[in-house]
Amino acid sequence: MTLNSIGLDTKKTKDLANDLNDLLANFQIYYQNLRGIHWNIKGKRFFDLHVKFEELYTDANMKVDLIAERILTLGDTPLHTFDDYTKLAKVPVGKNISIDEKAVRLIVDSLTQLLTIERKILNKSGEANDEGTNSMMSDFITEQEKTVWMMKAWLGEIV
Repeated sequence: MTLNSIGLDTKKTKDLANDLNDLLANFQIYYQNLRGIHWNIKGKRFFDLHVKFEELYTDANMKVDLIAERILTLGDTPLHTFDDYTKLAKVPVGKNISIDEKAVRLIVDSLTQLLTIERKILNKSGEANDEGTNSMMSDFITEQEKTVWMMKAWLGEIV
């Protein structure tokens, strides 16, 4: 086994970096979706949702940076083109969404997909003894589960 400069198995960290690039691509699409619904939301709930969507895209933007920096820390290169992002993305793309319920549904569906990717990374990072990635995924999952619960409550759905 070959170790990298932070003491982790290089083969396992390469695999984790690939998964983190997948997460990065999906987060970038999620971020763009949030920007779009922030800009385009209309209706009686505009003021509340406009602010909430800004809060969410600001958070997503910070997470994008954290993911990219973790990829670099593991010794790999973060993807940075929209071509790469669209090829890898599993998060649904929301286009011209201005109706409140459709916007919130897009967030729930996107976070559900992100959580699936993050749980896969969490399991692999645990196996690789990569506490940095593991901690980051754990934090993301905790926050996003709460957001899904809140959005589903807003939609009047059971979690």
